[in-house]
Amino acid sequence: MFPHHREREQPIFSARAHVFQIDPSTKRNWIPASKHAVTVSFFYDANRNVYRIISVGGTKAIINCTVTPSMTFTKTSQKFGQWADSRANTVYGLGFATEQQLHQFSDKFKEVKDAARLAREKSQDKELANTALTIAAPQFSQSPPVMCVNGPEDKLFRSQSADITLSSEKERIKKMLSEGSICEMNLEAELFTLQDSNSKLVAALHEANTNVEQWKKQLAAYQEETERLREQVAELEAHGGQGPSDLLKDELTQSLEELEALLKAKDEEIHILQSKKAEYHEMEHARDEAMHRLRETEMRNSELERRIQNTEQNLSNSLEDRDRVDTEIQRAIEILDIKIFDLNDLRQSLVKLIDK
Repeated sequence: MFPHHREREQPIFSARAHVFQIDPSTKRNWIPASKHAVTVSFFYDANRNVYRIISVGGTKAIINCTVTPSMTFTKTSQKFGQWADSRANTVYGLGFATEQQLHQFSDKFKEVKDAARLAREKSQDKELANTALTIAAPQFSQSPPVMCVNGPEDKLFRSQSADITLSSEKERIKKMLSEGSICEMNLEAELFTLQDSNSKLVAALHEANTNVEQWKKQLAAYQEETERLREQVAELEAHGGQGPSDLLKDELTQSLEELEALLKAKDEEIHILQSKKAEYHEMEHARDEAMHRLRETEMRNSELERRIQNTEQNLSNSLEDRDRVDTEIQRAIEILDIKIFDLNDLRQSLVKLIDK
């Protein structure tokens, strides 16, 4: 009934934007759903052929919207767009940093909407074909016999009670599995965001390391030049010369000050790069934690799937027991019919003997 290995949703597009929701009371004002720009992603579920827009802020899902063919993304300004979600009874608004990001999101929304429309048409065609096959096939209705035979009736009641218990257990596990899937989806969105940020930080770190090596070489050259100029200034001060030597001294002093300012600026840039490197390590730690949580969620989902399989097996066994009990009841009915017929013949024979 359920697949043994469920295919997870996969991110197909991601963008960063400020998320807003329409005020439900006025239907005019926008209410910020996030304090800062967050990642808004399109996800595709290949198992159910469904597209969704998801955005997670911290541990809360800000947007969880299934894309339907009736949805329309409207650009209301150069950097802002909106669409309505009738299922959630709300309107979402996205504010982007650039006009190009808005165009990219709008194009992807249109592409996903067309894909959702094609998926719905295929699903409807499949349902019509199944309906036609069902109508064309012969239908038989069988009502379960009702007998007042204590043994089989007790077995039937116990079978029905076990069936109800297994069904309730199955629904409870399905609900747990659905909650686990939502948690897994949020973790995947968070992991996708972290991976995107991680790749950008890695590229920036490589570039920064290259620049640091160049700046270290330049810094060493500047330090040597500074020392040389200081020695020249010291020599000029020791000689105490006047005239042209004073002009040369001023030029050397000015060059020395410029080099010292340049060295100070390079030192600040090195400190900034070192702080970015620390931020990169923090992002790596956050990514590792998200991966750990994702693995734990997958393990919980595997356990839930195993329990569902066991429940389905128990339910199948219970149905087989019920069918066997139904067969026994039918056999008992046939035996009783024969006994009743024999008794009726015996009664008629006795009546004839009495009449004679």
